Amino acid sequence: MIETLNEILIPLLAVGLAEMGDKTQLSILLLSSRTREYAQLLAGVMLAFLLANGFAILVGSWVTNVIPVHLVKLISGGVFVLFGLLILKGDKDEEEVSNLSPKNAFISGFTMIFLSEWGDKTQIASALFSTEYNPWMVFLGVMAALLILSIMAVYLGRFLAGKIDRRVITKVAGVVFLLIGLSFIISAVTSSAFADML
Repeated sequence: MIETLNEILIPLLAVGLAEMGDKTQLSILLLSSRTREYAQLLAGVMLAFLLANGFAILVGSWVTNVIPVHLVKLISGGVFVLFGLLILKGDKDEEEVSNLSPKNAFISGFTMIFLSEWGDKTQIASALFSTEYNPWMVFLGVMAALLILSIMAVYLGRFLAGKIDRRVITKVAGVVFLLIGLSFIISAVTSSAFADML
């Protein structure tokens, strides 16, 4: 039971911290300030997240059937450490926001998020988590984090943006990614060493 809870909570917290204040959340905030169709905007955003991250989780879980698990963990850990360092360094593209039309909130939200999520750290993190944990639990955790953050951006974004220092959240997210990466690497080295002893 606790392991299953961890498989949901770890992706939820890591993705939640990494996405808070990210360009996708800022884009949702921008669109929500230009429309009153909040439910349609949220539906479009969540469909885009579902498709982009669902695909990444499927690919991540498939990889573990082809490549030895300890090697996948080692590679995943390295990628998480790299993302942690990149997050701590800062993303120069964070200031960019799209100029999509607010006339149809669903299409605008879907298009903006769907196009910006491919290759994004959240999508890659989702794939990496699914190599370590149950893909269904990862999917629940990731989608819960994205839903919570999207609701915050749509309904409370303007208020929260003035109260939360994005630099602090970014630093915390970077450290969390580093710690997760190091734990994956330690797990890979430990499981490989244990397998060699047998």
